[in-house]
Amino acid sequence: MARITAGVTASHIPAIAAAIDQGKTRDAYWAPLFQGFEFSKRWIAEHRPDVIFLVYNDHATAFTPEIIPTFAIGCAERFTPADEGWGPRPVPVVQGYPEFASHLAQALIQADFDLTIVNRMDVDHGLTVPLSLMFGEPAAWPCRVIPFPVNVIQYPPPSGRRCYQLGRALRRAVELFDEDLNVHVWGTGGMSHQLQGKRAGLINREFDARFMDLIVHDPERAAQIPHIEYVREAGSEAIELVMWLIMRGALAEQVHEVYRFYHVPASNTAVGHLILENPAGGKP
Repeated sequence: MARITAGVTASHIPAIAAAIDQGKTRDAYWAPLFQGFEFSKRWIAEHRPDVIFLVYNDHATAFTPEIIPTFAIGCAERFTPADEGWGPRPVPVVQGYPEFASHLAQALIQADFDLTIVNRMDVDHGLTVPLSLMFGEPAAWPCRVIPFPVNVIQYPPPSGRRCYQLGRALRRAVELFDEDLNVHVWGTGGMSHQLQGKRAGLINREFDARFMDLIVHDPERAAQIPHIEYVREAGSEAIELVMWLIMRGALAEQVHEVYRFYHVPASNTAVGHLILENPAGGKP
């Protein structure tokens, strides 16, 4: 059967994409951030998945204010990098896995999660930046990817509790797929940041550190954090962190923390990154 072996969290800041694409990763401002992912590149080269279930949020490229699904799943053969106003990123086309994605869609919908099935979709920096941080600049992405956009752009977003429950259902769905697959689940976005208003540029290191601790050791408690606490403590865009809970719900109750990295600032945003390994036979 398919199995989830690891979870990864990573921020998906668009300025990171620009730094990579414009060859600025060794500049004084950006070098400390990219050095923090050198371990991750070595780790994933040794633990390369067959498929990544990648949870991210679309930034008004695939979806517009007219139609905003709470949860969507990409079931296409391929996903082209989106033009976000300055041309598509010069990164490989994302190869999907329609058979596996369709199985997951059916299993999750039958488990009472209402997903929007998307058979054609461009993917923006929310999905491609984490791939670049983990894999560098390959000619082709080394594994298939199932995009899973979550609405954290227009109120109301899903609760952390709902996202965590979805992750738990995802694990069961993965294990019902009759193929020997090594699956990673990635939760992207965050950490603390606000892009507008009087609190633009807000960074809350204490909240971020506490949230990372909860994700690893007490995800049930993290899942209870209400929307207003994210906004009050970590800025309006910190609500992206509910997507990390989908990743964590898909892992075992006890996980092994392989690596943790935190860095500020990156375009007035806090960067958070975790690699968690799922122990074989761990309690779901």
